[in-house]
Amino acid sequence: MGERGVDQPVVVLGVCGGIAAYKAVEVLRLLTEAGCAVSPILTEAATEFIGPLTFSALAAEPAEVSLYGGAHPSPHTRLGQKADLVVVAPATADLLSRLVAGRSDDLLTATLSATTAPIVVAPAMHTEMWEQASVQANVATLRGRGVVVVDPASGRLAGGDVGTGRLAEPAVIAATALEVLGGIGHDRDLEGCHVLITAGGTREAIDPVRYVSNRSSGKQGYALVEAAVARGARVTLVTAARRALTPLAAEVTTVVEVDSADEMDRAVASVSSAADVVIMAAAVADYRPVASASRKLTKDLGIPTIELEQTADILAGLVSRRRHGQVIVGFAAETHDVLERATAKLARKGCDLLVVNDVAADAVGFDHETNAVVILGADGSATDVPLAAKRIVAHAVLDRVARLRTTTPIERTPS
Repeated sequence: MGERGVDQPVVVLGVCGGIAAYKAVEVLRLLTEAGCAVSPILTEAATEFIGPLTFSALAAEPAEVSLYGGAHPSPHTRLGQKADLVVVAPATADLLSRLVAGRSDDLLTATLSATTAPIVVAPAMHTEMWEQASVQANVATLRGRGVVVVDPASGRLAGGDVGTGRLAEPAVIAATALEVLGGIGHDRDLEGCHVLITAGGTREAIDPVRYVSNRSSGKQGYALVEAAVARGARVTLVTAARRALTPLAAEVTTVVEVDSADEMDRAVASVSSAADVVIMAAAVADYRPVASASRKLTKDLGIPTIELEQTADILAGLVSRRRHGQVIVGFAAETHDVLERATAKLARKGCDLLVVNDVAADAVGFDHETNAVVILGADGSATDVPLAAKRIVAHAVLDRVARLRTTTPIERTPS
């Protein structure tokens, strides 16, 4: 069993009763390796799936299960007061409900009631449970109270079903916890900076019910917003995705919702001149139908012929009208000859940085919680960011942005 260091942040790790309880061991390991002192709490139900001894062997102190009979007369206040962060993984529907209601009828919920530390919950349950209106209302309530919710992933569930409700990967949960703790090495180096970020995949109308689009979920763009806010920036988000920001980020973020590439181009043009940094994380459609039908195209009309035209090159337009000192970041999703194509795109567009990923790789890019990128610089530099939570990737991008803002800017135009 480890000894707590003087400067170690203390994380109380709550484990609820669910088949995903075994994954909490990996969360504990990752947090410990990152320098945290972890104090585990298992609910009685959790011990039906995994034993406390496993957690005790890896943690800073023995895992606790009960409010009563332990070495300390008030274990919940001891744990709640010393915690710098409380993480619950997996968090069951029952735990979410009890947390919303403020119940404190076991050691974990009593500790949650007795702490002023930030709370991170990672729900895991069957799809039908996750989609219940009551569960979604509880999640929304917790987010409104400032609880950080690590959304469940989609995949194979207990019993062989496939759907949403699978516990997020331990690396994603641990990365989120470290970000909340401020443990990933960033400071408020974007204080007072206005950052414009785009997100999501645009939709180009074919008729009133159909459109041309792509697989972008907007998750990386939204992770960039959260990271920029954490570093002190004021953010304008132009988004074709319909996702929720955390309450903290929403307070200092102006959100402009768009659908098409043309709408995004106009929105970006209207605010970009006032931005210190522009990050084009959106997956903007390269083509759109020349004409959109006013009525739904029905089968009795036969197979339609859809003529396409190119959309505006928003990134090149930004570079062509950039003001002195403005930092511009582009994104490139590739499936082959990744670095060769990205290097050519960087030279062609004339931006300061180009973030490229191989979306044909496993767990990378579109609609995943994780990403792996290479950040190419106009100065010839290349920063490799291996597979990690998208928030970690976002901070890696902003690390490069922050360094650029401290150097003399170079005027560039597209070639």
